Amino acid sequence: MPTALFGGGRIRTNTPSENAYNALQAANSNIATRQLRLSTGKRINSAADDAAGYITSRALTSRVGSLRSALNAVGDARNVASIAQDGLDNISTLVTKIKDATATAASGALGTDEKVALAQAAYRLSEQIQTVVDSTVFGGSELIKGSFSGDFIIGFNASNGIQTLALDFSTATNGSFAFNVNTSSNTDFAGVTGLNLGSLGSITTSDLGVFSSDNISATLTSLSDALTNVTKFASYIGGSINRLDSQDEALRSQITNFNAAISRIEDADVAQEQLELVKAQFLQQTSVISLSQSNQSPQTFLQLLG
Repeated sequence: MPTALFGGGRIRTNTPSENAYNALQAANSNIATRQLRLSTGKRINSAADDAAGYITSRALTSRVGSLRSALNAVGDARNVASIAQDGLDNISTLVTKIKDATATAASGALGTDEKVALAQAAYRLSEQIQTVVDSTVFGGSELIKGSFSGDFIIGFNASNGIQTLALDFSTATNGSFAFNVNTSSNTDFAGVTGLNLGSLGSITTSDLGVFSSDNISATLTSLSDALTNVTKFASYIGGSINRLDSQDEALRSQITNFNAAISRIEDADVAQEQLELVKAQFLQQTSVISLSQSNQSPQTFLQLLG
C-alpha cells in the first residue's frame, strides 16, 4: 500500500517518484485486465482470474456437452420411431383396403370373375406393403422387415437415460410380427397365424382359395386381427415418440439453464468493466502527472549547490 512520505531535502532516494511509478504500474495492469475482459467477453480467462469459478464453469460446460450429445441421441431416436410409425401407418391403410376388398368379395351378388379381380387388386396392395417394409430404413437398418433394436442415451447419466427402441417383426411369436408377403413359407402376417397375403395372388376362377365361401369369413377375421395388431404397435411407437418429445424439451431447458449459470460465473459484465476501465485510465493519467512532478524535485535541491 503506498504511503505519502516527506523526506525533507534528501535526494538519494526519490520515494514520491517510486510511489507514483508503482501506482502507474497498477493502473496499467488494471487497464490490461479490463481490456482483455471486454475483448473476450469473459470475466474468467484463466484459472488465475477465479480459481473456484474456473472449476465450476468448466464442470458446467462439460455437463452441457453431455446434454447436447443426449439431445442429438433423442433426435436420432425420434427419427427412427417416426419413420417406423409412418411405415406402420401406410401398412395399416393398405391392410384396411385389403380388408374392404375382402368384405366386398363376401357379397353373394358378385360372380367368380369379380372376386378374382378383387383378389388381384388386393394382392397388388399386399405387394405395396412389401415395398413399404423394404423401404422403411434408417441408417442402413431395416426397421420393420426384421428385428431392429437400438439403445439411445437420452439422459445425462447412462444408468437412467437409456431409451431402447426394439421393433421385432421377424417372427409371429411372442407378440412380434412378420410383414414379408412374397414368400410362400410366410403364413403369419402381422402376428396372425395362418394369414398369408401372398395367397391372394394365386386365386383363380377355379380355386378362390381364401376368397371362397368356406374361407372368406376366416380371412376377414384374420385381416381384422392383423389390422388391430398393426395399430397397437403403431400406438406403442407413438407413446415412445411422446416420451422423446418430452425429453427433448427437458434437455433444451436444462441446457439453457446451465448456459445461464455459466454466463453468470464466467462472462464479463460489460457495463462494470467499462466503468472500471475509465477509472483505471484516469488513475493512469494522474500517476503519469505525479511521476513527472516527483522527478522535478531533485532539480529544486540541486539549486542549493550552485
